[in-house]
Amino acid sequence: MTIEKLLEKLLPQVSKPTRYMGNEYNSIKKDKDNIKVHVALAFPDVYEVGMSHLGIKILYHLLNQYPDIYAERVFAPWVDFEGLMRKEGILLFSLESKTAVAEFDFLGFTLQYEMSYTNILNMLELSGIPIFSNERREGHPFVIAGGPCTYNPEPLSDIVDFFVIGEAEEVIVEIMDLYKSFKERGESRQRFLEEVARISGVYVPSLYHVSYNDDGTMKSILPKQADIPRRIQKRLIKDLDNVYYPTNFVVPYMDIVHDRAVLEIFRGCTRGCRFCQAGMIYRPVREKSVVRLEKLAKDIIASTGYGELSLASLSTSDYSKLKQLTEILTDEFRQSRVSLSLPSLRIDAFSLELAKKVQEIKKSGLTFAPEAGTQRLRDVINKGVTAQDLLTSVKDAFSSGWKTVKLYFMIGLPTETYEDIEGIANLAFAVVDVYKKVYGNTRGLKVNVSTSTFVPKPFTPFQWESQITLSEIEERQRLLRSMLRKNKNISYSWHDGKLSFLEAVFSRGDRRLGQVLKIAHDKGCKFDGWNDMFSFEKWMSAFNESGICPEFYAYRKRSKDELCPWDIIDPGIDKKFLLRELEKSQKAEITPDCRIRCHACGVSKLKAGGFCETKNEI
Repeated sequence: MTIEKLLEKLLPQVSKPTRYMGNEYNSIKKDKDNIKVHVALAFPDVYEVGMSHLGIKILYHLLNQYPDIYAERVFAPWVDFEGLMRKEGILLFSLESKTAVAEFDFLGFTLQYEMSYTNILNMLELSGIPIFSNERREGHPFVIAGGPCTYNPEPLSDIVDFFVIGEAEEVIVEIMDLYKSFKERGESRQRFLEEVARISGVYVPSLYHVSYNDDGTMKSILPKQADIPRRIQKRLIKDLDNVYYPTNFVVPYMDIVHDRAVLEIFRGCTRGCRFCQAGMIYRPVREKSVVRLEKLAKDIIASTGYGELSLASLSTSDYSKLKQLTEILTDEFRQSRVSLSLPSLRIDAFSLELAKKVQEIKKSGLTFAPEAGTQRLRDVINKGVTAQDLLTSVKDAFSSGWKTVKLYFMIGLPTETYEDIEGIANLAFAVVDVYKKVYGNTRGLKVNVSTSTFVPKPFTPFQWESQITLSEIEERQRLLRSMLRKNKNISYSWHDGKLSFLEAVFSRGDRRLGQVLKIAHDKGCKFDGWNDMFSFEKWMSAFNESGICPEFYAYRKRSKDELCPWDIIDPGIDKKFLLRELEKSQKAEITPDCRIRCHACGVSKLKAGGFCETKNEI
């Protein structure tokens, strides 16, 4: 029975069968007999999560521009369909041609979140591909990975054949060209790995030897061959106006997490929040021109029919021509009723006039991220906003008709005290008081307070810091719950501290964690980011069986001269800069936006233009 016939039989038995159907509007079909390279672009979560990710959309349409390359999509099957696949002996397959993933040349994973790692192992097993790279033979796909989690690739280094570090639009084409040549010459799998390792931005972990000190810290990570780079420098797109960007996005049949058209307006961030990995690794800021964005926006809406367009970046309100762009786009789409959304607005950059302009068609709630409850702690993390900034912004919003706001904070930040936790509640109460002053009552008001737990991330000034313990997380969450429940207009949600603990382990871990992942997978761990699937007990059992202590990675402060697993990667940020920022955080000193003054972070050596064209020494 063909896979298509099996699906006709099985899909009525599962929830959300459209996850597995394919054939969506703007999806791409090619004749497999006329291609040279077959690529499976994999996202280690369900369809509606993966289809919301911009990176996989860009690569899908970019690669399919080439007649001799066929890129297809594959997502993690939900547990109901996985059960049927195992029962019927169905191997994991692609959406477009329903080809078994094991038959592809490349299986490329997007690494967006550490708690999706067990899904990678599960997808490999469902594909019939060996989990560990040293067990793969000629004919197996090359398992590759890209995305923000690759800035510490070590926990997956025994599983992934090679990593692509940084922005992939140019390097992925170089890899494909090399593979075509390799395939024509009929050379070995090992020979290809040795050649691809010489492409800038590519890390082949099997070509490096790792050694450890007696205390468990890393001693060295060194190339096994003289012509292999000692550090892997990230790839960077210098000219965003001329880089490929798709307009014919695939339009899903089902609702997805972010079900709207996406227009990326710039990359990078100049703010320098000390907890934020994205703000460091995506430097420098590079903007697209208004002319380019206007054309892209028109083409995207024309080819997809979406009724909402999201202007995407790390901090949308920092786009230098945002007012001009939003005026052009709202005027352009007013008649067709296409609304604009502006995620990532900062409190201090919030413009009531701007918010009113972009929400003329559709008004939604507003989200603000003070991050910390007191000014002292906001200065520690270099957030650069004040309580008054927030209160002024919400007053303007309430006066203009908004009745729902979300406040996002972190707990467990370095130097945090219980006074800082109480400050979160006091700030929420102050927002309620502002609403009361505007309307004379609190009818209709909803203040949604959300907290996550701080995770020290590689290539941030806090990479040397420790995470607070699980008992401390729970105690701080209890304190906030008890304070916030006093006001009926305030609701409180929080991120599971056990998930944050494991996220810290894998974001800071080394390649010894590959064995832990395998044991956890064997115990049934998957979809760990989903509350109803996550089993902390299974994870702790996996660590016990492996003889590896997770607290070693999450709770240990690191010395400034310790070799970190991620030091094999060069993100363009100097360690000296990160150490200066760490020292300033300990004094609660602010570092101004680097659009105002260069702080010599090191990224100017990449010669990427943007806001780093002129370097002013500190």
